Amino acid sequence: MSWLATAPASVAPEYTQQALGYPSLFLLVLIGALVPVVPTGALVSTAAVVAVHQSSPLALALVFVTASLAAFLGDGALYWLGRRGMRSKNGSRWLEAIRSRAPEDRLAQAQEKLAGHGVAVLVLSRLVPAGRIPVMLACLMAKWPLRRFARGNLPACLAWAVTYQLIGILGGSLFEEPWEGVVAAVALTVAVSTAPSLWRRLRRNARTWGKA
Repeated sequence: MSWLATAPASVAPEYTQQALGYPSLFLLVLIGALVPVVPTGALVSTAAVVAVHQSSPLALALVFVTASLAAFLGDGALYWLGRRGMRSKNGSRWLEAIRSRAPEDRLAQAQEKLAGHGVAVLVLSRLVPAGRIPVMLACLMAKWPLRRFARGNLPACLAWAVTYQLIGILGGSLFEEPWEGVVAAVALTVAVSTAPSLWRRLRRNARTWGKA
């Protein structure tokens, strides 16, 4: 029975991190796709920072597969729930949640771009902050079947995972300590997420000042 006492010491901390980290990343990204309040981009970037400092050659690949699969399944589940709400006479709380996060102006833009460019808009919607939900609602209103949405959403999730993983790799490569890379990656993620909204706000203010 002496091997039981020495077993915990023989387990490398890196493998323990992986055993806990990948399921946690999958669950949090999945929840973030269903409830768009979890900063999933920052989660992927943070996981990539940790993977950079691990010795396993598959660490980054596992982060990519885990994040993109969770995002794809979460988007598919939310779209399926939205379709159920569209077919229901009384709608559903999931459909109302989607509509509440799609302002009229953003929805109108999404519908116009979806009509002109089709599936390509889905890929861009995952990369543009706050762009995913308006495009998803536009697809629901256009009565896209789940299979068509999934075909377009797959490359969107892959591109999204690659983008935020590259941010994490950059942050992890610049610093020796993982926590420093995490801070840098989160800062970059926040900058990428907030820059478009700040730019739109500045443009609106500029137009307002121009009319004054």
